[in-house]
Amino acid sequence: MIHAFEYRGTYLVLDVESGAVHEVDKPTFDVISTLEQGNAVDALPYSRSLIDEIMEEIDELRKEGLFDTPAPEAPRALGAYSPIKSMCLNVAHDCNLRCAYCFAETGEFHGGRMLMPFETAKAALDMLIKRSGGRYHLEVDLFGGEPLMNWEVVKRIVAYGRELEKAHNKHINFTITTNGVALDDEKIDFINREMFNVVLSIDGRREVHDALRVTPNKKGSYDMIVPKAQKLVSERGEGEHYIRGTFTAENLDFTEDVKALHDLGFEQISVEPVVLKPDEPHAINDTNVDRAIEEYDRLADYVIECREEGRPFNFFHFYVDLNSSPCLAKRALGCGAGVEYVAVAPNGDIYPCHQFVGDNDFLLGNVLRTDEEGNVPLNDEIRDRFASCNIFTKEKCSHCWAKYYCSGGCAANAHKLNGSITEPPEISCKLLKKRTEIAIGMATADKAGAE
Repeated sequence: MIHAFEYRGTYLVLDVESGAVHEVDKPTFDVISTLEQGNAVDALPYSRSLIDEIMEEIDELRKEGLFDTPAPEAPRALGAYSPIKSMCLNVAHDCNLRCAYCFAETGEFHGGRMLMPFETAKAALDMLIKRSGGRYHLEVDLFGGEPLMNWEVVKRIVAYGRELEKAHNKHINFTITTNGVALDDEKIDFINREMFNVVLSIDGRREVHDALRVTPNKKGSYDMIVPKAQKLVSERGEGEHYIRGTFTAENLDFTEDVKALHDLGFEQISVEPVVLKPDEPHAINDTNVDRAIEEYDRLADYVIECREEGRPFNFFHFYVDLNSSPCLAKRALGCGAGVEYVAVAPNGDIYPCHQFVGDNDFLLGNVLRTDEEGNVPLNDEIRDRFASCNIFTKEKCSHCWAKYYCSGGCAANAHKLNGSITEPPEISCKLLKKRTEIAIGMATADKAGAE
């Protein structure tokens, strides 16, 4: 499988299965694009001799395994027997904001407002250790709602995790996702000391943020959050973090929001498209997706402009490593939801990921219910369904050039928008493909500039 595309006046051809990227001239690009579309090359406005020469060069690349490489055999699927390496702890099904686009019903997750007791969190970590097999590196995401609303339990979770590390020769990377409203000096110090990664939610420009990320009394939250986020990041040093925003139909000029975040001093930025059903307010849908796609080109121009001016920043979706990438199994399975990754609600219920929390059709078990040997039984049928949900088994994904860059997309979004974890939403696919072309183009340009 091949994919030909243009990036800022450069003609590129991706060999999907090998990952090789070729920079070509316009005639070669036209020939390959025509072949990709399944059309005959005879109608192209080039001489027969030139077309034959290009076809000979293509054949040589094919022999070298760098063009139209055959797809590999599907890797052995993980399943119910798989170790669990990552866990999301929904420590708070409550939130001090009422964001208009929230997938979690402003923190309630379909089950009412509640905080996770420490004993439930303790049982969840115990399960993670037992289910982790021989894995040394584990990940625990502290999530909500808003996890800072359960701050004392957050601290006890981390302390208990450090005890488990010593007792079982493991290492736990803790991550926290916060809207920043409740940050103070104590919390900032603790987070910067103990958290491997921090995700801070800010949507960009003040007017964009305040329109949708509001307090329970409908007031904007920008002024409460930004100074605290700036302080946390300024004191974090080289510690991993990023600012996570959301763009909707109301701010399709989201380059301006990235600019606003960059002007605030943030250098690790991700602004994601909102995931809503097409007829919901604020949704990205067929009427506006092309506008969003165009905006990614404008954002790419801004990223490059900043690099040239000596004030670079990282936009999360515009990065790809052409020299090394995850193994085939990882690229096929993606996040591993329901298999290597699970989420735990405050009452101990276990789900494939944080976005399935509260949906009883995907209930895997409960950390407080153990068998005679002290193990937490899980629904193996559901885990196997998620294990078999990958780029080799999804019809759309298996024939898509971008499959190794998105790993089939988000199963939760697919279920939310299409009613099936195996049916990726078309809007998400279109946006992903555009971002991926830009990321490959940037990486190719960077590599050429370094040679």
